[in-house]
Amino acid sequence: MAEFDNRVLRGQAGTAATIDQGLRAHMLRVYNYMLSGLVLTGISAWIVANVAPVRSLFFQYLPQQGTYSLSMLGWVALFAPLGLVLLLSFRINRMSVQAAQGTFWGYAALMGVSLAPFLLLYTGASVAQVFFITAATFGAMSLWGYTTKRDLTGLGSFLFMGLIGLIIASLVGMFFQSSMLQFIISVAGVLIFTGLTAYDTQKIKEMYYAEMDGTVAGRAAIMGALALYLDFINLFIMLMRLMGDRR
Repeated sequence: MAEFDNRVLRGQAGTAATIDQGLRAHMLRVYNYMLSGLVLTGISAWIVANVAPVRSLFFQYLPQQGTYSLSMLGWVALFAPLGLVLLLSFRINRMSVQAAQGTFWGYAALMGVSLAPFLLLYTGASVAQVFFITAATFGAMSLWGYTTKRDLTGLGSFLFMGLIGLIIASLVGMFFQSSMLQFIISVAGVLIFTGLTAYDTQKIKEMYYAEMDGTVAGRAAIMGALALYLDFINLFIMLMRLMGDRR
């Protein structure tokens, strides 16, 4: 009997170790996808901001306002990522891993067009500073979400409601230009996306199971990377609006 119990315990320990190693490999895959997306977005934003022929395709400079406006192609590039997100969200289970990867990287490249104005309107030093602050904040919150024993489901529901309010407030801010409203939106956005980073990390961890086959695991890693990518990008945008130094 004691020998049987020992075999059971050893089997359970071996299963736990296998799951732990599989989970680490899965999370590493998620982070690698996310980082590759961020790198692609950065390269795309730099090209759009610094290569004049490319920039003129998406933006036109308004000297009276000292800012840039979107061209027709720029508007297409602005809304195209939304279509790709919806495609991934609703069709991911019918897509091959390669198709899902291509869609994710296409989304990341198009997001560079949306972020190019930050390179045009803000100093390079402030962009770099805010990027490193974003990376440190994201890393700390993602680590906490991965290691904490606290269930963050309730926090996630609260943050989702806050995100809906943030979207509504942003739409209102498009019609009523108010510096105070923009400040409130930016502060709220930093808090919301900081919390979502921890929540999404825990959710990705809890959704993992060792019986995933290669295709399912590949799709899950891409969707997890997309969630964390969006948290990082939105946190960066909100912090830029709060801390960025204009040229």
